[in-house]
Amino acid sequence: DNPLLSTPISKRQAHEFNPTQPRGILHRAFSVFLFNSRNELLLTQRAPSKITFPNVWTNTCCSHPLTDMGVNEVDTNDHFSEFKGIKTAAIRKLRHELGIRGEDIPLEGFRFLTRFHYWAADTVTYGNGVECPWGEHEIDYVLFVRYDDERNGPLALDLNEEEVSDHEYVSLQRLKECLYDPDKALRMQT
Repeated sequence: DNPLLSTPISKRQAHEFNPTQPRGILHRAFSVFLFNSRNELLLTQRAPSKITFPNVWTNTCCSHPLTDMGVNEVDTNDHFSEFKGIKTAAIRKLRHELGIRGEDIPLEGFRFLTRFHYWAADTVTYGNGVECPWGEHEIDYVLFVRYDDERNGPLALDLNEEEVSDHEYVSLQRLKECLYDPDKALRMQT
């Protein structure tokens, strides 16, 4: 447990790269990977209005746990590997970004895989120079969840256009094609 990771900071402050914090501020985050019954991963394209990594295709949903919520979303090592707070935050953001109802993806359906520390400058948007103003510096909690669309029907989505501009379910083979063959990359909505 690092007390700095529990100190509330603004999203802008955490992701801003500048001379006094060249890698932003280390903070907690989570990444949700949602699969359907055919083991296809739901990918999303970030909205063009996003400050970091606009228009980039990514996993289903990424965000940050919040403090002072009804259920505390900021877990400590005492919560390993249950991490109810992070999972509650994931449900909140799936609803906010994709319109997914909590009853469709219940807390107990999430599986915590690991957490890792990473840093990434948004060179996709702002270039490779030392002046890149935005990026990520996070302890990221990785969550997998499956929605049984064969039994329950298609998962209802209602994309929040301020967060997500497009989505696509991809098989492992299709994901590999997207990553390794530029001619088969996912379509870009700009």
